[in-house]
Amino acid sequence: MGNDNIPITTGVRFLREQSVRFTPMLYNYEPKGGTAVSARELGIEEHRIIKTLVMQSDPKHPFIVLMHGDKEVSTKQMARILGVKSVEPVSEQTAFRLTGYQVGGISPFGTKQRLPVYAEKSIFTLERIVINGGKRGFLVEIDPAELKRTLDAQEVEAGI
Repeated sequence: MGNDNIPITTGVRFLREQSVRFTPMLYNYEPKGGTAVSARELGIEEHRIIKTLVMQSDPKHPFIVLMHGDKEVSTKQMARILGVKSVEPVSEQTAFRLTGYQVGGISPFGTKQRLPVYAEKSIFTLERIVINGGKRGFLVEIDPAELKRTLDAQEVEAGI
């Protein structure tokens, strides 16, 4: 795919500024389809597709969790890791306000507010991952090491 066809999102600008090599991947987005649809459309394992989830701890401290597409985040485990009483997903409106991205198109790159990023430890064992590029129906394939380099992502074990 030529670079002329890819959306120039805030995430793409961030990746370019950070000199991250990425492969753009466009697919037909389906509302509420999640990573199962993108995996099917792109012909790749759902485990390699990384979801960007915006969550908050009890005193309303927002953060991002990066998780394999075929796993869920244990909010109880995240609360234990963070040393707080509870963790919950933020509302769609809050996610948009914090990131500048619509739900279904949230990228961890180039968010409006810089948020702490926690990534499932096993993501870093993969050779390449596919993650949202900042628009519904648009993913980018990158080296998972870039999550640590560009986002200072902290490894956690919270997947179920």
